[in-house]
Amino acid sequence: MDWKSQIETAAHRTEGYLVKTPVLKVTGFGLPYSVEMKLEQMQHTGSFKARGAFNTMLGGSVPKAGLVAASGGNHGAAVAFAARALGHRARIFVPEIAGPSKIDLIRGMGADLSVVPGEYANALQMAQEYETASGAMQIHAYDAPATVAGQGTCVREWELQGLDGDTVLIAVGGGGLIAGSLAWLADSGRKVVAVEPKTASTLHAALTAGRPVDVDVSGIAANALGARRIGEICFGLATKQDVQPVLVSDQAIATAQMALWKEHRQLVEPAGATALAALMSGAYRPAPGEKVAVLVCGANIAPDPMPE
Repeated sequence: MDWKSQIETAAHRTEGYLVKTPVLKVTGFGLPYSVEMKLEQMQHTGSFKARGAFNTMLGGSVPKAGLVAASGGNHGAAVAFAARALGHRARIFVPEIAGPSKIDLIRGMGADLSVVPGEYANALQMAQEYETASGAMQIHAYDAPATVAGQGTCVREWELQGLDGDTVLIAVGGGGLIAGSLAWLADSGRKVVAVEPKTASTLHAALTAGRPVDVDVSGIAANALGARRIGEICFGLATKQDVQPVLVSDQAIATAQMALWKEHRQLVEPAGATALAALMSGAYRPAPGEKVAVLVCGANIAPDPMPE
């Protein structure tokens, strides 16, 4: 697939529907070098997921039965937001671990919401059953070309904003965001570092096994990075580009989350702080002179710090 052209098309297709999120270069975090950050948590509904949702809807024919999606929370909110903006019905399935703040966010977007026992994989099964029964259009959270191309518009936008990093650190759940990033940056000379929680290491497990495999999922970032298995698209791109995942602990994620708030007043969920955690914990150590960039990807903290 010509991913570059797919991402270019997605960028032009979604223009006017998305926030051009800001970039910030900062010092601090106990690090002896500066860090360039793209604040994608300022995207609609608090995550990059709106990019893939809008690209999918705008690039396809939505049936009368509407849309269906399974989500740990952020994807569901993005699909609900995009569906409302474009005048479509949406049915969203989320697991109980999504948490009340993300569940309330989805409900606030007007989608028909079903909260199911278990984790993301259980919600995905129910969404697939609903798709078959209703004829609704499925918007996969991470393992579909339109989703990946939409997420790739994030790093395309970043480059147009003057991305200076030699290395870009990106958190991994199911792999849609990093797949889009790998696809766009493939020939750029930049290195992409995949950062995963130790308690939800789908890409690491897949690369170790030589194929996507199921993993047990837990930890503080599970409601955003809690896919049970890495997407086939991400696995293919990561294998081709020899990506070596970096694993971080829940404590390292929590420390980075707190540092983003205390030092720069950026309120993010654990998944949004996961990439930074690799630098702060030393799980990834840049070479001398290596310029690093971090994609901050999610803002939907639980519990909601500003409840109505």
